[in-house]
Amino acid sequence: MPIIGFSAIQIALALSVFGAVVAFIGARQNRRELIATARRSVFLVFGLVSLAIIILLSQLLTSNFNVEYVARYTSRDLPAMFKFTSLWGGNAGSLLFWLWLLTLFSTIATIQNTRRHPDLMPYVQAVMLTVAAFFASILVFLANPFVTLNFTPADGQGLNPLLQNYWMAFHPPLLYTGYVGFTVPFAFCIAALLSKHTDARWLKATRTWVVVPWLALSIGITLGSQWAYQELGWGGYWGWDPVENASFMPWLLGTAFLHSVVIQERRNMMKVWNVILVILTFALCLFGTFLTRSGVIQSVHAFANSPQSPYFLGFIGIVLLGSFGLVGRRWDLLKSEHELDSVASREAGFIGNNLLLLGIGFATFWGTIWPVVTEVLTNARVTVTTPFFNRVNGPLFGALVLLMGLTLLLGWRRTRPESFWRG
Repeated sequence: MPIIGFSAIQIALALSVFGAVVAFIGARQNRRELIATARRSVFLVFGLVSLAIIILLSQLLTSNFNVEYVARYTSRDLPAMFKFTSLWGGNAGSLLFWLWLLTLFSTIATIQNTRRHPDLMPYVQAVMLTVAAFFASILVFLANPFVTLNFTPADGQGLNPLLQNYWMAFHPPLLYTGYVGFTVPFAFCIAALLSKHTDARWLKATRTWVVVPWLALSIGITLGSQWAYQELGWGGYWGWDPVENASFMPWLLGTAFLHSVVIQERRNMMKVWNVILVILTFALCLFGTFLTRSGVIQSVHAFANSPQSPYFLGFIGIVLLGSFGLVGRRWDLLKSEHELDSVASREAGFIGNNLLLLGIGFATFWGTIWPVVTEVLTNARVTVTTPFFNRVNGPLFGALVLLMGLTLLLGWRRTRPESFWRG
């Protein structure tokens, strides 16, 4: 069974690469047979990854300690629920779960939009299959969850006691749903740029794919805070831990995107801004996945240092360079058709809202990576802690709450003083 599971991932990798290439060529040359082949590749990759994750779960639940991952993260006396949750309790298993969610979402998006957006979907499939190929390659070459031992231990090492908490049955899957879910808006954004269809259609196609990941990330962060409160005894629900921050940053930019989408749909403004927000949100989702596996920053949430971290950084760099290069090429198509009429308008309120959310995100990012920056520059690691984040982000959050209230009183385009006070 482990051989079958690993072979399924290998075939999924090959099919992901093949499907991405075929989808891109089919879209460029408008060849229906290639587009249909790419669509079938999406379904096949999902089926193969599903087979792999079912096999790994069966090994975990039946305590097959000949599989290294099973021996490391389960034991005979571990309750069945925690044997199941150990799927994402280790590095390799969590990456396989990440890949499975991605292929599931790719399949759902393909079924939903093939007829609605036939001009966008081949590019969407090319992007999502490319991301799937990256994660499958990590599993095949660097983090194989199906490695077997040359002996079978009598018992396994068991799951980390900190992870034997019922909140961990929901917290990681919800976070992964948020991380992976933002891949779909990113794929549609890149598809719109590649196809030169930069109107609001791609936004309308991804409205659900923004709301659901944002909601999942919101609930996941809340449950994770509750877990930390119970297990780590911080005395509060938020400790500004680096991995906590890693999930908080894409939530901030995703929240900004949810607001600015309204402006583009209503006034056809902020096209460039929305594209940039989607790209940065996806990149931060990848960064969060990298941060839990790199070991560059110490965290109670992180896995041990793993060899795939440089590849994650490289992939993030490729995503950013490729995406912003494409934005530069389509700059003329992303110009807004309308301008801001007045600072006393709902549009201006949303823009201020976005800037504050971006400011909080930047401050959080800078504080999180500051130990690495100081170590590179001075060869001495300096860590900023809770007081820094509270002093910087506290006033920004206060201004954000105030602006949220004021924005509700503003009208579109411009607001007359009597209308404002009457509201």
